[in-house]
Amino acid sequence: QVQLVESGGGLVQPGGSLRLSCEASGSSISSYHMRWYRQAPGKQRELVATITTGGSTVYADSVKGRFTISRDNAGNTAYLQIGSLKFEDTAVYYCNAYNTWYLSWGQGTQVTVSS
Repeated sequence: QVQLVESGGGLVQPGGSLRLSCEASGSSISSYHMRWYRQAPGKQRELVATITTGGSTVYADSVKGRFTISRDNAGNTAYLQIGSLKFEDTAVYYCNAYNTWYLSWGQGTQVTVSS
């Protein structure tokens, strides 16, 4: 089973950017599709972006053109570049790895957008 640890969150101003990282251990992410979710207090967890093992990407409408998901299989890390940030982007961001046989979640990293 792959273990995931997110990092890179923090406090940013509106219009700012961050690069979130999801470092994996225990298994290679080359065998997994990778996803980023986010959850704000009192709200349901929302799928933000997906990158497949083949590199195809899908984004939620709310983040299209602002966020970019990527993967570095050699470094066993997935990334989410988040930019042009808005107040409503404030949430805990979670990394997820999945395939036919396995599903893993990270612990989350907090992103707070505030002026």
